[in-house]
Amino acid sequence: NERLKKPSVQLPLIMITEYALAKLYQSWGVAPSALVGHSMGENTAACLAGVLSFEDCIGLIHLRGTLFDTVPPRGMLSVPLDEADLRPYMAAGLDMASVNAPGLCVVSGPDAALQALAETLAKQDIEAQRIAIDIAAHSRMLEPILQRFGDFLRSIPLNAPRLPIISNRTGTELTAQQATDPEYWVAHLRNTVNFAACIETLKQ
Repeated sequence: NERLKKPSVQLPLIMITEYALAKLYQSWGVAPSALVGHSMGENTAACLAGVLSFEDCIGLIHLRGTLFDTVPPRGMLSVPLDEADLRPYMAAGLDMASVNAPGLCVVSGPDAALQALAETLAKQDIEAQRIAIDIAAHSRMLEPILQRFGDFLRSIPLNAPRLPIISNRTGTELTAQQATDPEYWVAHLRNTVNFAACIETLKQ
């Protein structure tokens, strides 16, 4: 079903699943000392920590998917390199979507530029893989949609977290000021997910 492939359908379903799993663990008596989510998962973490309501979080995620549907042909490429080693290969129009772990990054951008990068890396015996989703998350291709995303955030209540959340933006604990600032969440949508740094913080 082509409709089910649309981000406007997929993303709310992912968020609901994440939320339900967390609530299931809590019902079993598992009490988290801190929360971390990857990309959209941080929105779910914020919902679980009371930063925004479940209804507002679903509305935000549905809007995120709807806006993604309007972005031109695009995607993401998983590359088994450290960020510093990958940077020299980055052509114009590409962005570092996420730094997931040592030796594992994701590049985001237009299809043609991603294909060219994959071919260049293949010549160096570096096997990159396209991620099976038609979204250029955390890239400049999202800039036309950021105003509407921010408008929604400015229209809903945002509260200080009741549980610690590790921020994808900084790799450290999300502050009350950040959590309640719509611009933090707009920048979170646009910029690199520093997930490796989040994990390092949790390991301390």
